[in-house]
Amino acid sequence: MSKKHDHPETLLEAVRHFSDLDVCHEYMVRVKWPDGKICCPKCGGINIGEIKSRRMFQCKTKDCRKQFSTKVGTIFEDSPLGLDKWFVAVWCIVNAKNGISSHELSRALGITQKSTWHMLHRVRLAMQTKSFSKQTGIVESDETLVGGLSKNMHRDRRKEKVKGTGPTGKIVVQGLLQRGGEVRAVIVANQKHETLHETIHQNVAPGSEVYTDQLRSYAGLDQQYVHKIINHAKGYVEGRVHTNGIENFWSLLKRGLSGTYVAVAPFHLFRYLDEQTFRFNKRKGNDRTRFIEAMLSVVGKRLTFAELTDA
Repeated sequence: MSKKHDHPETLLEAVRHFSDLDVCHEYMVRVKWPDGKICCPKCGGINIGEIKSRRMFQCKTKDCRKQFSTKVGTIFEDSPLGLDKWFVAVWCIVNAKNGISSHELSRALGITQKSTWHMLHRVRLAMQTKSFSKQTGIVESDETLVGGLSKNMHRDRRKEKVKGTGPTGKIVVQGLLQRGGEVRAVIVANQKHETLHETIHQNVAPGSEVYTDQLRSYAGLDQQYVHKIINHAKGYVEGRVHTNGIENFWSLLKRGLSGTYVAVAPFHLFRYLDEQTFRFNKRKGNDRTRFIEAMLSVVGKRLTFAELTDA
């Protein structure tokens, strides 16, 4: 592959390109040590030798002598799977609009479903993006409820879970979309005034325009923001006032949760929010750029199976 195209452009090219473990090794060296200075993860020493036959390095410091691979200190650490499989897994999840199930990836890679389930959660950790800057301009705010449909529940479970109308038995997710910019989605305790206002204050700069629906909990936002309301009982667009952007994000999220993943444990939901948020915010890029973005975030993160299952 020429220098102009040192990254594959399609899934087929990615599978071919990263089928060579030497290529994968060299790629991870560039990701972990972009300045070219390889250092020991144990003592920090820079006197490093290479064990080419095993694609590993060894610290030459007398009191250390640690051997390590490029996986150490990344989401790939302690995984017996080769980087050829890992890179294809990263490519698939960051570019599948509705996500990819662990069963489907298991069949594609020829490994167990349990392994791919762990892989996907590790990649979701790399897709987790945190921003300290506040959203500005026009920001749409809305909430959605995540949980099983009552009509699909056994009558005994429905009787236990469903108490009247509203969010009982469901998880509330609040989303903030900056027009022409990024979306942020967080799990909140409820749809009460204090809860929704706190999320907005933490993420939106004062003086910005905030568009919401007619939910009473949003009352009072006009003290710090230019608050405009769209009444869905009358229509969905009034000039430039609408929440269609964030509702489009909810549509994509629900399509992945119900269509691809089918059943998501409540304590793992935030990981799926990270996944969908990453893809949505990188929507103007292409498969290659999304892969590069995710790979630049694999360093310094680790998620063991014990942590994932709370074992």
